[in-house]
Amino acid sequence: MAKRTTKDNRHLKIKGITILLLALVGFILMLLANHPNIIEHYYSQGLYPIICRVFHLVFNIFPFSVGDLFYLAVIGCLLYALIRLIRLLIKRRWGSTGSFLLNVTIGVQIFVLAFYLFWGMNYYRPSAAIRLNLPDSGYSTADLKLVTTMLIDSANASRAKIGDADLHQDNKAIYKTAINAVSFLSDSSSNFYTYNPNIKSSLLTPLLNYIGTSGYYNPFTAEAQINYQMPVFLRPFVACHEMSHQMGYGPEDEANFVGFIAGIRSSNRLFRYSAYYVGVQEFMFALRQQDSVARNELKKRISPLVINDFKAERTYWTFYAGKAEVLTSLFYDNFLKANNQPQGLRTYNQMIRLVMSWYRKKLIVNSPWSIVHR
Repeated sequence: MAKRTTKDNRHLKIKGITILLLALVGFILMLLANHPNIIEHYYSQGLYPIICRVFHLVFNIFPFSVGDLFYLAVIGCLLYALIRLIRLLIKRRWGSTGSFLLNVTIGVQIFVLAFYLFWGMNYYRPSAAIRLNLPDSGYSTADLKLVTTMLIDSANASRAKIGDADLHQDNKAIYKTAINAVSFLSDSSSNFYTYNPNIKSSLLTPLLNYIGTSGYYNPFTAEAQINYQMPVFLRPFVACHEMSHQMGYGPEDEANFVGFIAGIRSSNRLFRYSAYYVGVQEFMFALRQQDSVARNELKKRISPLVINDFKAERTYWTFYAGKAEVLTSLFYDNFLKANNQPQGLRTYNQMIRLVMSWYRKKLIVNSPWSIVHR
């Protein structure tokens, strides 16, 4: 009995030391988060590309999402842990309960550290505005109206060129084009590195519908997943958005920006329209905050075909809306705020600042905002 007690104490001591060491590693990572240039040099341009190449080499082999299966396994483990804990408490096995909780603590610590080491530290690298030389010099309501008008006209023109064949593309064709679109960015700019990018249909799509999610990136397998059931005109942009996370673009506004640029530079009609469609959504939302009258006026400029797509998207998500979406939105909002995105879910809309700066940089300007295409 004494030997067993000694052995148990030794195990508890080892677990305690393990928890302290893992906490120390986490503390060091959070200290590094305050030094974006170090993160950029040693992680985003150092360790992360190696992780990407290895993970993509392994997980791209599978035609299905390994990451989805991993999350299902995690959920199963959490349910098992809860049941086990309840049983131990009912039996009043306090020593076993304490040891089990230490195991759970170690598991959670490893999970969190793996998230940051495999991908999450990209949240703390220098912003895309700095890396892409797109300084945020601010903009006026007049600037916002001008670019919104340009996006509406581009969306209208793109939508007019789309035929039934474009709207009935299968997901394999969309994914292949999306991979080409982000790969083209990589070929044309050193700021958009790709490491054998790939996009997959999420096995959890029925669940994604009910939590209002169009896609997600799994940092534990470096897989980009998409909700394959949502309206087809949304899928190209979302695919590019999720693969931008594979590039190391962490914040959602940056991923939106990269998805937008990949879409409008694509030779595919559906991809160009998908990017401009989302651009119109985001800019109209921003304009409503600054000048609701101007926003209502510009809404009249949107073509009936594009308006119908807005209605179709709203109808799709409304059908699945419920309490699950509210809870997951609350969780994700706080998750973003905890990871260097103080605007939470509103971070997605912050892409407009990058797009405005990009238009300012890429277009010939006769006066500060008199824009003429090259």
